[in-house]
Amino acid sequence: MDTDIEERSIIVDGYRLHYLTAGDSGPVVCLLHGGIIDAAHLSWGASIEALADDFQVIALDLLGYGESEIPDIEYSTALHVDVVGAFLDAIDVGSANVVGVSLGGSVALGLALGEPEKVDRLVVVDSFGLGRDLPNGDLSYALSRVPALNRLSVALLRRSRRLARASLGAILYDPDAIPDELVDAFYSHLQRPGVGLAFRRWRGQEVTREGYRTVYVDRLGEIDAPTLVLHGAADDLFPVAWAERAAERLPEGDLRVFEECGHWLPREKPAACNEAIATFLRE
Repeated sequence: MDTDIEERSIIVDGYRLHYLTAGDSGPVVCLLHGGIIDAAHLSWGASIEALADDFQVIALDLLGYGESEIPDIEYSTALHVDVVGAFLDAIDVGSANVVGVSLGGSVALGLALGEPEKVDRLVVVDSFGLGRDLPNGDLSYALSRVPALNRLSVALLRRSRRLARASLGAILYDPDAIPDELVDAFYSHLQRPGVGLAFRRWRGQEVTREGYRTVYVDRLGEIDAPTLVLHGAADDLFPVAWAERAAERLPEGDLRVFEECGHWLPREKPAACNEAIATFLRE
């Protein structure tokens, strides 16, 4: 079924947030994208229409990402959690099923812990916040302290569609699986002024010598919402062991691991990801 996707914006805590919405019946599903250079239409572009057959879908561009405002402020996971909670209030959604990938997964977890009344069911996909170890140890910490390198890499990606494709391929099990239309959307998004700022500031806050600052592992037992943990078996950023441990500690946790899949499950295996999410949310 063809479903119209509508673009909207709203002022939340003094900042303009952009979001996509589709579907006019069923429970509300709020989709949260990842970090680095991401947006609702990038991570969830293959999911919004599919889920809108049974749900009211809201796909938010986090503050500093996508078409949302990019204020010159310090960014952290806690800030994103607060803004998403205020966003749900602003659009008059009492509670929602919250689905987040990577950074968005940690925001969803933070919301379930801080404002549990706003989260009906929870889905975290290749989620940040489930472990402390940096993927490249001291190198990751060193790079987090040289934001100029990130600015340079963004500048290079803006000039080369080939490099843009390669950067996406680095988080997938099969780089050849990237559809041309996704590369086009990513390359177009790279041209937006200010892209990458929110991630640089967030990384400066979240990456420490001891590892990632935000780790929810010891608090997972406090989450009352039924939770589905989805993870790519070949995720090189966040190991699948993090997801396995999280599912064990969640009071109502379920785990699905996808073979031959890297860090971007909603884009590498969209049909399987959408089916897993929809089946869980219908329960």
